[in-house]
Amino acid sequence: MSWEIVIGLETHAQLDTASKIFSGAATRFGAAPNTQASAVDLALPGVLPVLNRGAVERAIRFGLAVDGTIAAISVFARKNYFYPDLPKGYQISQYERPVVSGGRVPIVVGGEEKSVRLTRAHLEEDAGKSLHEDFHGMSGIDLNRAGTPLLEIVSEPDMRSAAEAVAYARALHALVRWIGICDGNMQEGSFRCDANVSVRRGGEPLGTRCEIKNLNSFRFLEKAIEFEARRQIELIEDGGRVTQETRLYDPDRGETRTMRTKEEAHDYRYFPDPDLLPLEISPAWIEEIRAAMPALPRELRARFEKEYHLSVYDAALLTESREKAGFFEAALLAAGGSPKVVANWVNGELSALMNEMDVDFGGLAVSAQQLGDLVARIHDGKISTKAGKEVLHALAAREGDVDAIIARRGLEQISDAGAIEAAVEAAIGANPRLVADYRSGREKAFNALVGKVMAATQGKADPVQVNEALRRRLSSS
Repeated sequence: MSWEIVIGLETHAQLDTASKIFSGAATRFGAAPNTQASAVDLALPGVLPVLNRGAVERAIRFGLAVDGTIAAISVFARKNYFYPDLPKGYQISQYERPVVSGGRVPIVVGGEEKSVRLTRAHLEEDAGKSLHEDFHGMSGIDLNRAGTPLLEIVSEPDMRSAAEAVAYARALHALVRWIGICDGNMQEGSFRCDANVSVRRGGEPLGTRCEIKNLNSFRFLEKAIEFEARRQIELIEDGGRVTQETRLYDPDRGETRTMRTKEEAHDYRYFPDPDLLPLEISPAWIEEIRAAMPALPRELRARFEKEYHLSVYDAALLTESREKAGFFEAALLAAGGSPKVVANWVNGELSALMNEMDVDFGGLAVSAQQLGDLVARIHDGKISTKAGKEVLHALAAREGDVDAIIARRGLEQISDAGAIEAAVEAAIGANPRLVADYRSGREKAFNALVGKVMAATQGKADPVQVNEALRRRLSSS
């Protein structure tokens, strides 16, 4: 009987408020250590926390986006534990009554759609950060991050492979950016995942899980899950038992290692925070936020599939971000049609170029109008698809508009029937052996003749016309 991997993710999304969740201190990244930690963040005697309305509004926005239940009344609790970067000795979080319960995040894996259920999403404050470098063998503590607002999003154990977990994490990452609650910067720690991984034989109860902490890239998430699943399977097959624990992923060694024994909820001694009143959210406020929400990725994906007849896969790629979806529709309008072709260019050549240049749509030199013009020139037969790729790179290098680049580089496609007929005649006359091979039934010879014509015209001849003219000529006596 084969093994089944069971995965659930806990994700911390840093909410993009200008100030912290319970104080007016700034949340700006990169400030000098300990310059953005207020007396409230440190819980000095006599201070009281005051809840940031903007953080609550962003939590509501997320709840609406995932079709979750937004609690009319939720409660903040103290999560008690000791660590050097937690100056209070407790973290203000939510436990029994979170702000959002339930919901789902749709994902697409291998062209198939699936929904990952959410358990909850709750508000909490971040801790500080321990620094272990450049301190001559000692550690330093930076409390700038203490009190930064987080939304912790907990999934059900619905994922069955590392690929599904990555698809979910990517979808969640896109969603929090799409609805404008988190910048999603994984390098700065704005979006980080903890993976709960267990294995079981098909049909058996859930196995003992291990939590892998602070995975801040999709590649590390995938590699960590794959390693941890193999480790647990090998351990069980060798007669051992999986111990519930928290582990860290070492990207240099490509393995997970023990961090500490996994705590249970009762170890944190949760109790309602006496300094904070229960959070009340009115139906009117929820509806006000709902009215201002943008169209969601799943809604746009469904429209792209229905209106433009795109595949689930293509539509999912196009709705990875609001910027990409908007770029596609603007390019489609400029091209005057051909949704599938425009989608192929946006998802294919353009995305590859952006990865190569390490830019997003905000830093891309190619406009949607220019890509639309490029697709239109290919559709009109003015240039070939191959030449179109050259034009795209020239656009990214800011060499001018589409027509100027085509003219300057001499990329215009030969579509004159007489010129193509002459090139075909020349190729047939110069390659009698290929002609004989084709007429004896060898199709590869035809492709070779097409290549001869394209080489003679420096790749500028319209390949469709070349194929038609060549077959017509070879079929004649």
